[in-house]
Amino acid sequence: MIFLFFLLVPAAVLLLGVALWNALAWPRVTAASSNADAASVSILIPARDEELNLSACLDSALAQGETVFEVLVYDDHSTDSTPAIINDYATRDARVRRVPCATLPAGWCGKTFACAQLSAAARGEWLLFLDADARLSACAASRMIAEATRRRVTLLSCWPALELRSFWERALMPLLNFVVFTLYPAPLALRRRGDASLGLAHGACLLVHGATYARVGGHAAVRGELFEDVRLAQLWRARGEAGLCLDGQGTVSVRMYRSFAEIWRGFQKNFFPAFRRASSFWLFMATHFVLFLLPFIFAPLFFLTGGATAFVSVALCVLMMRATLAVRFRHPWWSVVLHPLGEAVLLALGLSSWWRCRSGRGVEWKGRRYRAGAEKNAEV
Repeated sequence: MIFLFFLLVPAAVLLLGVALWNALAWPRVTAASSNADAASVSILIPARDEELNLSACLDSALAQGETVFEVLVYDDHSTDSTPAIINDYATRDARVRRVPCATLPAGWCGKTFACAQLSAAARGEWLLFLDADARLSACAASRMIAEATRRRVTLLSCWPALELRSFWERALMPLLNFVVFTLYPAPLALRRRGDASLGLAHGACLLVHGATYARVGGHAAVRGELFEDVRLAQLWRARGEAGLCLDGQGTVSVRMYRSFAEIWRGFQKNFFPAFRRASSFWLFMATHFVLFLLPFIFAPLFFLTGGATAFVSVALCVLMMRATLAVRFRHPWWSVVLHPLGEAVLLALGLSSWWRCRSGRGVEWKGRRYRAGAEKNAEV
């Protein structure tokens, strides 16, 4: 037990420190909108079977005012009413244009190809890539451009506020922020801008300077990546360009998934492919099992024998991490209490993603199957 105390407790305290640092020091988008940025941004929306989301996304994009030069939507072979929605908006506002879909080339993922097609058709100085389930707040586009200009960056991603409605969304989706912001030191990325490993982005809301995007290689440079947003942010820094990810609460919100099944499929597709090496994946899994789940199992078992001190200490640290991030990101408090359930689902998801990739079955998303290892993804 002494060995466990001196091994697990310092690790838990260290990660608690990372979570507290992120909660206290990671900045939000605060720049005021500027009229000087009028008509300078192209909003680019990849859409595949997005009839439930697209109208609200377009409404929020068009409400940005004169800042928006155009709104381009790529209908990625949708089988629902997505094309009709695009056409309807195009007849009502000349800024909306539908980018013709093309056959997906070998070696590309669906979203990366859609983004590449959109960027090729765009004419704005700045390009703002939005997922169809993203909703911009008032003057968000102008404020993002002003923030990027003030911070002298050519890539600015806003980490969105999570819109949570169903039980499973509220119970599981906060784990996304827990996973990221207990391991990733966001304030450090502001200081070490040349460190490619600190590149971070959320693909739901990604602003880039058009000329710089072309010079870096754009989405073509990450064409086979299911985890394309982070890979692009890392590549951006690796090629000497400045990029940042800021807290986008108050700027953009997103409802990523609506049910347990959608959450499972959504994270299964990029869980294992998110890791460059299989060893990194297994280290992540071991950390979450030993540090974030096992103490909640062993603390009650060892309580009667008086040997539960280490496990109770670690469990309390974990709950403090969850509570800290719940306050910062406005997650429901009861999701903190359900942490062990969330961790069990997370670990099962990781194993499922690994098995599907390594067995050759591949992961599926929106009617496409990707066969992948930890290093590479390919559309089949």
